[in-house]
Amino acid sequence: MSDPLILLPGMMCDARLFAPQIVALSANHSLHLAPLTAADTVEQLAEQVLARALDRFAIAGHGLGGMVAMEIQRRAPERVSRIALIATNAQGETPSAAAAREEQIVKARAGRLGEAIQADLGPDDLADGPHRREILDMVLRMATDLGAEVYTRQSRAMQRRPDQQKTLRKLKIPTLVLCGEHDRICPRRRHEFIATLVRGARLEVVEGAGHLPSLEQPETVSRLLGEWLAAPLVLR
Repeated sequence: MSDPLILLPGMMCDARLFAPQIVALSANHSLHLAPLTAADTVEQLAEQVLARALDRFAIAGHGLGGMVAMEIQRRAPERVSRIALIATNAQGETPSAAAAREEQIVKARAGRLGEAIQADLGPDDLADGPHRREILDMVLRMATDLGAEVYTRQSRAMQRRPDQQKTLRKLKIPTLVLCGEHDRICPRRRHEFIATLVRGARLEVVEGAGHLPSLEQPETVSRLLGEWLAAPLVLR
């Protein structure tokens, strides 16, 4: 039996983000989903996940979840057996992006959370496909269920996130770097950059997907995660 897999959802998402993968992988793997809702820095979120995790685990994170996964790796490398980084960014927030988040925080706290979410993730951030509207509606439901206070905390965590390039250069475990071909929020070039930092990293660009590949192309993402979980721990 492989090490348990901790899934870390992206900003304003919950288990529904990984629902297809949970169904596909749970027959052969122990899966745990860690919510990222109770702190406003990546460092605090990483500490909360580590406090609840088993001694050794694999970890896969999307977006903010990927940033927390990298911080977990930085803090406790001896506990992480493999890591998957999905639609994420290893670098700190730019000043312009951090400033733009302030406007969305104001909207969310003024009772306009839906408007803020739609500004953060629009139709053009996903690939064109028959389920795009359905996925966007699901994102809005997840965000509404989590609420404006979680949005504020997660936005602050995004604004203050640390640069993890040094962390990635030290990685010597099976690493999957995965992104959607049409992701405009965390585009392909950022993932190519991440892959260049990690010795032996596997870069996968999912066709027909944008920022939410786990929902846009669920079978492909489930297969890639399954292959990553089955890969030898010893890198050649």
